[in-house]
Amino acid sequence: MEKLIVHGESCKSCKYCINACPKEALSVTTHINDKGYATVAVDQKKCVCCGICYNVCPDYVFEIQKGEV
Repeated sequence: MEKLIVHGESCKSCKYCINACPKEALSVTTHINDKGYATVAVDQKKCVCCGICYNVCPDYVFEIQKGEV
């Protein structure tokens, strides 16, 4: 089973991932990271780990973990 991990400390709230997600599994949170940007959260129930967010993110915010998580 795969799971999407969000590294919010790298997020710059560009929302490329949100706009690209076909399952609408990503959203902006109210959490502000150390750089002053609102971070992105994933709804694991909606996410299918297609990797589109991983590919469009310029800041390496996402990681797809495979196997037991």
